[in-house]
Amino acid sequence: MELTRVRRDARDWPQDQLEALFRDGFPPFIVADVDAERMLPEIGESFADLDVFLLDGDGVVVAGGWGVALGWDESVEDLPTGYTDSLRRALRDRADGRAPDTFVLCAGIVRPDRHGRGLAADLVTSLCDLAEERGLAQVIAPVRPTLKPRYPLTPIDEYVTWTREDGSPLDPWLRTHLRIGGRILATAPRSQVMTGTVAQWEGWCSMAFPASGDYVIPDGLSVLTVDRDQDLGTYVEPNVWVRHR
Repeated sequence: MELTRVRRDARDWPQDQLEALFRDGFPPFIVADVDAERMLPEIGESFADLDVFLLDGDGVVVAGGWGVALGWDESVEDLPTGYTDSLRRALRDRADGRAPDTFVLCAGIVRPDRHGRGLAADLVTSLCDLAEERGLAQVIAPVRPTLKPRYPLTPIDEYVTWTREDGSPLDPWLRTHLRIGGRILATAPRSQVMTGTVAQWEGWCSMAFPASGDYVIPDGLSVLTVDRDQDLGTYVEPNVWVRHR
């Protein structure tokens, strides 16, 4: 398929195409990461040149992705703790005037009606190309494993070791990253921390939480811990650090 990469800030985009792209792309509770939500407006302004769409031959938006730029010394110890910390470090480095050398691929999404056509790999490759063009020699990504919601009770450190008979990762999204040259660096057990009231979580998950305790929730990579005495639900999302190029 012929694809064209265009920066999101290059022009206005048809609202219907954006709605089609982001439909069912993220779980409703994604907004419960209060720290990330607070930083995203500034991230959008500061790193607009790292926010792109892929268009097919008819000019229709079929995929999109974005990331941030920060400094990283290439060691596992110096990795951000995950997605939210990547945003925090990118803004801090920018405020401190530190020249970035690393692109953190924060998110990528393919239109639901275009799944299964290899567009996810095209998107990751395109974002890696963009990073190189912007002078960012390293590319890392806090990957959200797509099959992990089926195994929310399994620790991410164990899940990442699961493979198919051919030795490739069991998880299809990790498999895509490795197939195009990525390699797993480390896990990020606390990539995001999401909190909300019990009522909010019941709305996001479309289920009741009548007692305090741990619950398996739709699209959750781990369990939701509910404390009814404190009227608080806490969900800690794990990711997997993958390095490209």
